[in-house]
Amino acid sequence: MWRGSISFGLINVPVRMFKATESQTVRFRQLHKACNTPIEYHKSCPTCQVEVKAEDIVKGFEYARGQFVVVEEDELAALTKTRSQTLDIVHFADQAEIDPVYYDNTYYLAPEANGRKAYALLSQALGDTDRIAVARTVLRNNESIACIRMKDGVLLLQTLYWPNEVRATAELPYVHQPPAVDDAELKMAIQLIDQLSRPFDPAAFHDERREQVETLVERKLKNLETVEPVQIAPAASADVINLMDALQKSIKMAQPAVKSKRGRKKKSS
Repeated sequence: MWRGSISFGLINVPVRMFKATESQTVRFRQLHKACNTPIEYHKSCPTCQVEVKAEDIVKGFEYARGQFVVVEEDELAALTKTRSQTLDIVHFADQAEIDPVYYDNTYYLAPEANGRKAYALLSQALGDTDRIAVARTVLRNNESIACIRMKDGVLLLQTLYWPNEVRATAELPYVHQPPAVDDAELKMAIQLIDQLSRPFDPAAFHDERREQVETLVERKLKNLETVEPVQIAPAASADVINLMDALQKSIKMAQPAVKSKRGRKKKSS
């Protein structure tokens, strides 16, 4: 779904991005009960009582109920950043420093043929240091912040919500004025948690509702023909620079910034 490179210092790791998760929910189409024809939806204007064509539709921001300001496509295009071809690593951090509430979507990053060595280097370095990389990029014309981590030898990209997208808890009812908890009850609750604790195994869980729906659909699908999805071929790739040379230059570039930060700290003390 995306091709580009991970960039940190002078190192570029050419990668391809793949969605790491997929919904297994059984989806249904709405049909006309009389003839089993799929229902069509048309865009229409309730004021003019006419069907509206795509070229006659504009975007409007509702700043008050029933009140809109129109924003033209060329105005949006002037603000939109072009799709980025790099995941620019800003810094590295401990994974525990990122609250899970910030995680959005997860993707697998796979190396291009000419980026396997650089990919392996970054993967092993992240694994050995138990760190993640914090990166910025532009996906689908939207600027995103993300983290890159290593799991089982594979680099994972996890897009993050912006801080203002994580809702505050201040308005949640009853949360911030908890009643007093009895010591004996707390002790028993902790004992119960200990008794029910075991390593998490995702394979131990399965969606019973989905399985029941699939069994029902399979019974109804007997004697019906199915169609095969169309296969889409992938595109081409780029090259990398000498790793050792790039690493040495990147470390030298990073040293002045580290020294200047230390100098500022000493001066302020």
